[in-house]
Amino acid sequence: MRLLWFSAAAVIIIITCLMGFFPRREVVVQTSIQEEKTVKTQILPEIAANATFPILSAQAVLALDTETGSTLYEKNSSGSLLPASTTKIVTALTAMDYYPDNLVLEVGKVKIVGQKMGLLEGEKIRVIDLLYGLLVFSANDAAEVLAANFPGGRDLFVTAMNLKASQLGVKDSFFTNPSGLDGNFQVTTARDLAKISENAMQNSTFARIVGTKQITVKSVDGKFAHRLSNINKLVGEVPGVLGVKTGWTENARENLVTYLERDGRKVMVVVLGSQDRFGETKELIDWIFASYEWKEVPLQ
Repeated sequence: MRLLWFSAAAVIIIITCLMGFFPRREVVVQTSIQEEKTVKTQILPEIAANATFPILSAQAVLALDTETGSTLYEKNSSGSLLPASTTKIVTALTAMDYYPDNLVLEVGKVKIVGQKMGLLEGEKIRVIDLLYGLLVFSANDAAEVLAANFPGGRDLFVTAMNLKASQLGVKDSFFTNPSGLDGNFQVTTARDLAKISENAMQNSTFARIVGTKQITVKSVDGKFAHRLSNINKLVGEVPGVLGVKTGWTENARENLVTYLERDGRKVMVVVLGSQDRFGETKELIDWIFASYEWKEVPLQ
């Protein structure tokens, strides 16, 4: 037994010596790791080198590619001007924050100046139908009924409008009434209206209303019917136009905020103080899609 153990030990010693005699080979595996660099890109509008800019009568203009925030056309976009009935965009957003769509409001004694949908004292009508009157037909009586039924009344509703504007990040707009009548320092800018309207169009109910060409709404008892046609002539006429809101007073002249989607692009156009809001907006839209090409470029 001891002989066997000695023989095994001898074999181990011999193998160990032989391993030390021959040079040891180390196999080095070299690995090359090539980092893949991913170049991030975005689609940006690029104007044609030979493009000429349209000359518009509007006192302020702003056209934006809403997906990238790129300015496509700009003229006095931060100048303070009268909003007229573009005010009703903020009126609608404020009302929608507080009132359920199907809440029934009663028309009280409200003094109405300007555009009316024909609401009668004592009439009971749903909020959603007042919003159609407000945004489709630009009805001042709808604006006043929404404001008058607010807790604390009309004055607190106007305060809520300014709070809403502030929450949307606009700093150069101030509202003193819900319908857009001139006076008492009620002002806005093309840039503010673009930001407000971009937010508004993300609300599916708002977007559906401003894209409506015609509708008839009724009082809850069905006794009173109000046929409403969209004041915005571009809705249903210019391809891709989905809203948003008109405005006019003698001092403000013609205002128009327009949102459109065409060829996969999303564009907001604001025209304030124009002599021809529909014609100039259409001209600007045609110019944008004729003059710009959206190209993929690397992020800086």
